[in-house]
Amino acid sequence: MFQSPGAIAFTLGNTDIHWYGLIMSFAILIGIFVIIFTKKRYYPDISTDTICDISFMLIICGIISARLYYVILDYKYFIKFPLEIPAVWHGGISIQGAIIGGIIAGLIYAKKKKINFLRYADVYSFGIVTGQIIGRWGNFFNSEAFGLPTDLPWKLYIPYKSRPMQFRAEEYFHPAFLYESLLSIIILIILYLILVKYKKRTDGLIFFCYIILYSIARIIVELIRVDSVLNINNIHIAHITAFLFIIGGIIGIIYINKHDKKRAL
Repeated sequence: MFQSPGAIAFTLGNTDIHWYGLIMSFAILIGIFVIIFTKKRYYPDISTDTICDISFMLIICGIISARLYYVILDYKYFIKFPLEIPAVWHGGISIQGAIIGGIIAGLIYAKKKKINFLRYADVYSFGIVTGQIIGRWGNFFNSEAFGLPTDLPWKLYIPYKSRPMQFRAEEYFHPAFLYESLLSIIILIILYLILVKYKKRTDGLIFFCYIILYSIARIIVELIRVDSVLNINNIHIAHITAFLFIIGGIIGIIYINKHDKKRAL
């Protein structure tokens, strides 16, 4: 059985330090470490300085877009409590929003600096999924990202105030955050297998595979989640976004394969 010890890790003076913020910071640091490791071992032609520049930009843009995406989806709450909009340490950032913002920022940067966006996106895919593996545990401390009620041995206790109205009488739920974290580990392994097996891979293959695999994992997890911020006709908005990501990933793989064949002619 899982039970969160609470959202606050410790207090410095009058300031509460939240587990969510600490875990997200740790996830970012480890993600960058994995990016640098992957770059040195498999992409030696890529500039370390450029990696540092891009990383700083993506962290800022990713956090902003992840929060903005979440705020837009739960706009009714944030209209009532606008001061909560910048309070990312309370939880409420969207990985899908971070991916969208990161892609936009990356495309703009790549065009400005005249670098190969897809090649860098491949490298960053490893860091992003690593960050997801760790970052999802921030949801545990905030008692969020949970699924339907369950009595399985790995059940998650959710405090009364955090339970959806229809499940107020229930105490234990599926730890959806854990499922997504475990699925992300599998995705990371698959990406490295693709990296090693297809040494002459086309730039963008890793990135588009990541987009597809993560979206499939997200669809699976969302099937049991009960705390999603927005549904449209009982369909989670995360499902809709994931399906769009899968379509985009498939189109991307088709495009790079056609482009690679043309260059081979």
